[in-house]
Amino acid sequence: MMMTNIAFIGTGVMGQGMIKNFLKAGHTVHLYTRTKERALPLVELGATWYDTAQAAAEQGDVIFTVVGYPKDVEEVYFGDYGIFKAAQQGKIVVDMTTSQPALAKKIADAAQAFGMEALDAPVSGGDIGAQNGTLSIMVGGSKQAFEKVIPLFEVIGQNIVLQGEAGAGQHTKMCNQIAIATNMIGVCEALAYGKKAGLDMERVLQSIATGAAGSWSLSNLAPRMLQGDKEPGFYIRHMIKDMGIALDEASRMELKLPGLAMAKAMYDELSAKGYDQNGTQALIDYYEM
Repeated sequence: MMMTNIAFIGTGVMGQGMIKNFLKAGHTVHLYTRTKERALPLVELGATWYDTAQAAAEQGDVIFTVVGYPKDVEEVYFGDYGIFKAAQQGKIVVDMTTSQPALAKKIADAAQAFGMEALDAPVSGGDIGAQNGTLSIMVGGSKQAFEKVIPLFEVIGQNIVLQGEAGAGQHTKMCNQIAIATNMIGVCEALAYGKKAGLDMERVLQSIATGAAGSWSLSNLAPRMLQGDKEPGFYIRHMIKDMGIALDEASRMELKLPGLAMAKAMYDELSAKGYDQNGTQALIDYYEM
């Protein structure tokens, strides 16, 4: 594989794993994150830290972003020291944040105006997928840009699909989050029921995780629930953000999603009780309050 100068904006739970895999593959990585201390373990592995998104982006041929909220995406691309201040013809920007489809289109239009290319490429697979390089990557944008970035996507993911034009990756991620949100309710209710029935839940999981009830959440998050492990593979606060985007998009399309609305109400209740920094598997506590 041809080695690439990568700029990477954001070193949270997901970004850390992706960056480590890029470094292991021999790529040069230029970092920006608002809190330098969070980047220091990656600097020790060979990455270089910069004090603005613009400064990091100036060094990268391909610029990846994984930040928290749409407002953060807006800032790192369009802010006073943002990525587009380092605009240069031929660069490619790849936003892997779960964000708004309309914002993905705005970024793509701005990139085109600068002679750049843009992809929206949100991911699924949580912290485990990011660490192991097995993420599912849902991509929106041109086939030309997609084919250029495929070798880099293959370093961090396994299931990589071009879904359509700009914004299509974000719409696909909304489908993913909708499926997860209601599935998590089912996983939690199965565990709550099994516990009340006096079953050995480790044995229950052996039986149901590989049958028709099987899901990623049942295999990967249910064991964490049983162990009382609430550490974030994916933050509750980010799940609430994603569900809000999906409900807004559904409303715009005049589509009712009662299951998603119920899941968001449950997570909102946990958020009000201080659970924002926990992983989504902490939904099990809703049934134990």
